Amino acid sequence: MRDPQPSAPTAYDMERCVGELRTALAAHGITLPSLRVDLPTFAGTHSPPAGLIALGNCNTATARKLVAVLREAAAQ
Repeated sequence: MRDPQPSAPTAYDMERCVGELRTALAAHGITLPSLRVDLPTFAGTHSPPAGLIALGNCNTATARKLVAVLREAAAQ
C-alpha cells in the first residue's frame, strides 16, 4: 500500500519553519539576512507544491561558522 500523497505546506507552516530556523541559527551566533520563504516555489504547480525555504547568500565568515556548528553537531 502506498503512502498518501503528502499535503502541501501552508503559508503558516512555511513562515513558522523560517522562524524556527532563524531562531536555531541565532542560538549559534549565525544570521542569514536573506532567509525567507521562496514564494515562487511555494505557489508553483509542482505536485505537491515544494514550499522551499531560500537560505540566501552569506559571507565567508558566516559560512565557516555554519560549517563549524554542523561539524560539531555531527560529532556528538
